[in-house]
Amino acid sequence: MKVSNELLEKYNVQVPRYTSYPPANHFNDTFSGDDYTSLITASNLSDPNHIGFYIHIPFCKQICFYCGCNFIVMVNDDAVKKYIDAVKEEIRLTIKDIDKSRKVTQIHYGGGTPNAINSVFLKELNQLLFDNFEFIDNPEIAIECNPALLTWEYMDQLFDAGFNRFSFGIQDFDPDILRNVNRLPSALPVDELIQYVKKHDPKMSVNLDFIYGLPQQDAESFGETIKKAIAMRPDRIVTFSYAHVPWMKTHQRILEKKGLPNAEEKMEMFLTAYKLMKDGGYIPIGLDHYALPEDELAVALNDHKLHRNFQGYCTKRTTGQVYGFGVSSIGQLTEGYAQNTKDQFKYISQINKGILPVEKGYKVKAHEIIIREVINELMCNKYINWYKLGESLDISADKIKQTVGYNAEVLESFKADDLLSYDENEIHITELGTVFIRNIVAAFDPALKQSEKQYSKSL
Repeated sequence: MKVSNELLEKYNVQVPRYTSYPPANHFNDTFSGDDYTSLITASNLSDPNHIGFYIHIPFCKQICFYCGCNFIVMVNDDAVKKYIDAVKEEIRLTIKDIDKSRKVTQIHYGGGTPNAINSVFLKELNQLLFDNFEFIDNPEIAIECNPALLTWEYMDQLFDAGFNRFSFGIQDFDPDILRNVNRLPSALPVDELIQYVKKHDPKMSVNLDFIYGLPQQDAESFGETIKKAIAMRPDRIVTFSYAHVPWMKTHQRILEKKGLPNAEEKMEMFLTAYKLMKDGGYIPIGLDHYALPEDELAVALNDHKLHRNFQGYCTKRTTGQVYGFGVSSIGQLTEGYAQNTKDQFKYISQINKGILPVEKGYKVKAHEIIIREVINELMCNKYINWYKLGESLDISADKIKQTVGYNAEVLESFKADDLLSYDENEIHITELGTVFIRNIVAAFDPALKQSEKQYSKSL
């Protein structure tokens, strides 16, 4: 696959990442805890019926200069305990309104650095959910880990706590590049870490996460990192494009002084990694994931049954409405979204008063649900059949097209650039089109034309 400079120049523009629709920067601060409670109640009667939980652990040992997440530099264990106690209470406040006959498909811990805290806290949180809900067979109990903080003993404790999927944030195997962005390398040999998980249970899943677009990276160096990852045969490999948003995360300005790769250099890194992973037997999944052929994500892609939420790609088997806990976490329900306050002390104070700590949110309108389904299908499955989607939404294909502002002239432009093929019934995203899929789905977002919101660039 080749990407011309003309296409780069044409499509490297600011567009949403579409992990939700509408995107999170459309949430409004008039949304209250009571509004969220009404969404929770409504979610019991909405599809998907299954439940997902997201738990945000904001604590980090140090700041990684590329980080775009909500984090708190750890002070002491007492502060962690107060926070975890508040999360437990938020869980209790929330789940009293969730129908207990519904089953849980996924628990996901993100951060911050979830493994920066004592594993006892993680086990207690999991147990609280295990005690209150039934789970599907083979649910996904996932945790994002900074391998710089892992020990073999800590891994055993994570197994004991019930985790069965591990995302190890490697970012790069080059110690000089890591040092430049204030990231420590893995404390344990990564290949042995993967083998340790598989030895405990071959059914457990491991993915290695990397970032491209950091200072000092180039296609050759990033290619060497990816070669090492492929040789270790994790179930999944993820290559995130560094999102430079210094207007939101001021510490990222440090990287500007160190020198960031331009769009052409980032694209060369992406294409190098893409080819290496395809040649290495990995299947490209959506924007940035790669999976072994037998992995559940690869099977779901083949069957057009991929889904996506704030936590990343999942299958429709593990898809659920997601209830978020902790600072900055987002509840992602069928009829709307609710995001908690990002202030740790405000969060704990409100929880202690029995108040859901919602800072902002959004009630999704009927036409936005239609747009969301179109965007999800294209982002996940790189394919849409207007009539099949109409059947699932119980509306006509023409109504869907009208709602998303279907424009054949725009599609012709994408087709001329070899990004997609289409007829009146279907759209198929090409291999090249996957690179620019955010641009393609933005064409089905009528609200984007009127928006003045800022987003990271597509490349």
